[in-house]
Amino acid sequence: MTNQQTGSLKQTGTFQRTGNSPTTSPSLARRLGRTDIEPSALGLGCWAIGGPFTMFGQPDGWGEVDDEESVRAIRRALDFGVTFFDTADAYGTGHSERVLGRALGADRERVAVATKFGYTYDEERRDLTGSDTSPAYVRRACEASLRRLGTDYIDLYQLHVGDLPASEALGVMETLEDLVAAGTIRAYGWSTDDPERAEFFASGTHCAAVMHDLNLFRPATELLATCARHDLTSINRTPLAMGLLTGKYGRGSQLPADDVRTVATWQPWFDRGRPSPPLLTKLDGVREILRSGGRTLAQGALAWIWGSSDRTIPIPGFRSVAQVEDNAGALAHGPLTPSQVAEVNALLRGPDDATA
Repeated sequence: MTNQQTGSLKQTGTFQRTGNSPTTSPSLARRLGRTDIEPSALGLGCWAIGGPFTMFGQPDGWGEVDDEESVRAIRRALDFGVTFFDTADAYGTGHSERVLGRALGADRERVAVATKFGYTYDEERRDLTGSDTSPAYVRRACEASLRRLGTDYIDLYQLHVGDLPASEALGVMETLEDLVAAGTIRAYGWSTDDPERAEFFASGTHCAAVMHDLNLFRPATELLATCARHDLTSINRTPLAMGLLTGKYGRGSQLPADDVRTVATWQPWFDRGRPSPPLLTKLDGVREILRSGGRTLAQGALAWIWGSSDRTIPIPGFRSVAQVEDNAGALAHGPLTPSQVAEVNALLRGPDDATA
């Protein structure tokens, strides 16, 4: 069945929890932009489960993964009531989409699936080779993602090229509107950290979300304001600062050479695979607040995001069932209180704080 109009589509966010999974805090209801899609307030980011791949020959994945563990982790997320899953055709050059589609199986219509497009790749060499946002390529990319995901529609289809000029993005928006009209996608968004680009895309009739970095060290206040102004959902990549906010990494930690955090210079949380000492010090200063109410450190970092805006859906990555259980456990605790959010912000931000 292909869903033709947004108004006739099934609502998500109603997956029946099983086992010993905690209930979700009632303060965490979400709606995807101006649509009738109702995902959970926590999603899963599926970058890591794509396995090793490169971008122009440089590592862009998170190392080796166990596909069966990935499937088990996604199934466990469903037990916790997680109903939003974000992937991209670039992640493992299609591998992440295949794993996600297999894991969801017959439960696909109970969840919201988001994926992204815009990068070209050599699937055999598992290498990203460039970008293409022409109408013909966007349509081909969408069809390929549908096949890999094993579905006939995508809930949220996102432009992955964050620095595309607005003049070119207009053509992309027109193509996406055509895909909505055809019932192939339900809504669309842009993965970008630029408020002006987000503002431009927000004018699209079926634009529902902006994906951007958001965590304790990168508050993204302008982008949150854009989402509020245009009734969009804020989907949050790097909610745990690529793992730094889990407490798993200390001053002596060193990540392997095939881990993107070892080579990525666009992020401030790790320097050549080592966690940033100044940020570890800042984390120590707010650790007690984040762990309030019996939360783990990661759960506290997610609770800060929810306490900062009721439009947010953080999408922490995962490679194991244990990681999913820790992150999804945050749903039972809900957001930090306004006073706790203010206290964390006051402790972290300073007049010369480059991470803000």
